[in-house]
Amino acid sequence: MAPAKDKQIGKEAILHGADAVYIGIEGFSARSAAGNSIEDIAELIDFAHIYNARVYVAMNTILYDKELSNVEKLIHQIYRAGADALIVQDMGILQLDIPPIPLHASTQTDNRTVEKVRFLEQTGFSQVVLARELSIGDIAEIASQTSVPLEVFVHGALCVSYSGQCYLSQAITGRSANRGECAQLCRLSYDLVDANGTILRKNTHLLSLKDLNQSEHLEALLDAGVSSLKIEGRLKDVSYVKNVVSAYRQKLDEIFDRRPEFTRTSSGISKITFTPNLSKSFNRGFTDYFSYGRQHDIVSLESPKSFGEYIGTIKSVGRNSMIINTKLSLHNGDGLCFIDRDGLTGFRVNRSEGNTIFPAEMPNVNVGTKIYRNYDHEFETQLSKKTADRKISAVINIGELPFGFTLEIRDEDGVSISIAEPFEKNPAKTEQTENIRSQLSRTGNTPFEIAEVNIDFKTQWFIPSSILSDWRKKLVEKLLSARKINYRQGTKKLQAATHPFPTKQLTYLGNVSNEKSRLFYNAHHTEILQPSFEQVAQKNVPLMTMRHCIKYTLGYCPKETTRKNDFKEPLYLTNGKSKLKLSFDCKECIMLITQNE
Repeated sequence: MAPAKDKQIGKEAILHGADAVYIGIEGFSARSAAGNSIEDIAELIDFAHIYNARVYVAMNTILYDKELSNVEKLIHQIYRAGADALIVQDMGILQLDIPPIPLHASTQTDNRTVEKVRFLEQTGFSQVVLARELSIGDIAEIASQTSVPLEVFVHGALCVSYSGQCYLSQAITGRSANRGECAQLCRLSYDLVDANGTILRKNTHLLSLKDLNQSEHLEALLDAGVSSLKIEGRLKDVSYVKNVVSAYRQKLDEIFDRRPEFTRTSSGISKITFTPNLSKSFNRGFTDYFSYGRQHDIVSLESPKSFGEYIGTIKSVGRNSMIINTKLSLHNGDGLCFIDRDGLTGFRVNRSEGNTIFPAEMPNVNVGTKIYRNYDHEFETQLSKKTADRKISAVINIGELPFGFTLEIRDEDGVSISIAEPFEKNPAKTEQTENIRSQLSRTGNTPFEIAEVNIDFKTQWFIPSSILSDWRKKLVEKLLSARKINYRQGTKKLQAATHPFPTKQLTYLGNVSNEKSRLFYNAHHTEILQPSFEQVAQKNVPLMTMRHCIKYTLGYCPKETTRKNDFKEPLYLTNGKSKLKLSFDCKECIMLITQNE
């Protein structure tokens, strides 16, 4: 499942092997900068459905009462456009008069327990996006006790807080993460200060996580019960999507070749003209996060910027050049970077001669420094061109009739079209088999690839190439129309339900921002104690709840070490006038951040 910033990137994701894409709608997407019009989404849906690929529309923000009427109308438009599902956070949507469009519970609804997922399943959700922090064992436990399809993130940026439980941006800047406007304050550098004012770490990105990479754990995730593997990145560019989707498509296909019990949900085979390499696309370094338990190396302490791929170390430095100890090929125009006291520092390669490079501006760099490439000019140039075709396999049968010929085309999904063409038959003077097969196989830029042409003639008949070409075009056009007609948009009408919500009372953490949402939780026996943080900013409450723990990262976890702290708690993160207080719930193994008043 691939991200689509816009319709064109969505199409490229499908061409490069995605079975589904998710795209934001204007005004109500958790990435406000990646909103799209109904017309553009409809165009993407028409394209995707040719390949039986699905399009999910993200409407995963919390909503205000004054917006609900427009949201209701918009959902009807999304449904009429043919969307396969709506990804939502706000439970008020379930109280609206909406069409029978399947609903997916966004990761913003904080889905990390069996009880929560079971509740969403009983409510009528068709798919649940799990919290990124879950281990593969946690996922298997949820899957074993529920039957709703489960979706997990496998690649891309990580939020340091549980999704839907982060209020830092709203508290400090007035920009709500739950409204798609996160200011990403977690990517800033902070000083770590103890209660005595002693600076323990200075100017360090203590909350900026590395990027998720589960490419080596896909089979384990499938075995755990996951059915949808999600790539993050609705703000990412087309080259990122092409590369990452292709890499995961190839890995999944390799698994499917060995494990026939797994099968893809879309049609056609993607033929890619480049070699995917995840390290060449934007990344802050990679982590598999909590897949197999807690680990130290999940934070990108030096910088929130892209490191790219590690290429080697500096062997020698000249006046206007340097030699890099690397086995990789370097190119003119490459962007290289290294870590210094200021974080990540980059420079451009003006000219490359083997391992010797001549920067556009010579950086202050020393022998032995590790060098990364966060822009591969040759790779990006390749990706800027056409890099994939996706073809649906089909077979054409041609036979004779008393008054002409009959032709049938049948694709890999069993969709077929037959036509009868009146034609004055004349015996051929030469062998026609090869020409007939050649002309009927030329599907060009269409979505189809003819795997076989079967000719059932009792006599060799002469058919002009132009006539064969016309028949082929007619067959392909009719098959394309038939596939669109054959596609069945999923539907699911929600039934009224009153089963209890796992929590009897909800604070601001419930993100209840409208009366419809309040009615939903009341119907499920839950009392709303506080409105959303966006409506009433609570004082002295956790603004972030996370499994990432700074004490653990720095080696002070009381569960792992007996060494005494050389600092006095509480600890604080400071940046300019901002001062954030850290607290640690070691029993639950979570860290919380509160704004210091």
